[in-house]
Amino acid sequence: MAKEKVVVTGGAGFIGSHLVDALVERGDQVHVIDNYAAGKRDDRFNKKATHHELDVQSTEEIQRIFEGADCVFHTAALPRVQYSIDHPIESAETNIMGTVSVLKAAVDAKVRRVVYSASGSAYGEQKEMPLSENMQSNPVNPYGLQKYAGELLAKVWAHTYGLETVSLRYFNIYGSRIDPRGPYAMAVGAFLLARKEGRPLTIFGDGTVTRDYTHVRDAVRANLLAAESRNVGKGEVINIGAGRNVTIQYLAELIGGKINYGPPRIEAHDSRADNGLAKKLLGWEPSVTLEQGIAELKKEYDIA
Repeated sequence: MAKEKVVVTGGAGFIGSHLVDALVERGDQVHVIDNYAAGKRDDRFNKKATHHELDVQSTEEIQRIFEGADCVFHTAALPRVQYSIDHPIESAETNIMGTVSVLKAAVDAKVRRVVYSASGSAYGEQKEMPLSENMQSNPVNPYGLQKYAGELLAKVWAHTYGLETVSLRYFNIYGSRIDPRGPYAMAVGAFLLARKEGRPLTIFGDGTVTRDYTHVRDAVRANLLAAESRNVGKGEVINIGAGRNVTIQYLAELIGGKINYGPPRIEAHDSRADNGLAKKLLGWEPSVTLEQGIAELKKEYDIA
């Protein structure tokens, strides 16, 4: 088979870099677009891919890179709920207008399909669990709203311009290369670093908030399936989650160490994915349990 040209926006990020590795390993001709807003890290830089230091809002420039590409994986974003609360304009520019730019460039470059990295935060606060795609979205923070807007844009582009699109709603992706530092670090990374450095693990709230933690290898596999499946392409929204929620308290105890408690954050209290549609449309099921994933990371961080 001839090598397919594919593009990964945000390919130097946490999820994007894992996706780039998988595509390179598969034998594709991989182009990465990233403005390195999160910095340059050697472990997120695959030398077998072609790298372009660009912002996704540079529509004409990214269109030139998209030319001849079969699929674009749009993982670029300014992530994290708290960052979007602190920086609503900057995050909206990247997460909404950046997505418009990618979709516009994809149409003009005659790309076959765009796989959009959406977020379970679009659900917001819901009265029932698990969260299924037929529920009305109810975002409770700017990030959830921005990622939901991206889904709507992808669906409109499919209907208006004939661009094949599919949106994958990620649920708390974690794994190797997760960023453990800074005020917006995800709990898994922050807890691991704190444990390694002998500091208390800080839980925001009373520890009863629940999340559905999904391993990055499973997220990457979902992207590969979504790019090829004949069952999608019309703007479908599909949950990519383990289908199991645990308390932040349980996560902290799994990693181990002393625990401190801080003020709660503005976020949905509970989250658990109904992943039935992913199985039906993509043939996808999670393969890594939280306990397996955390055990791997504790070895990586040299934590007993």
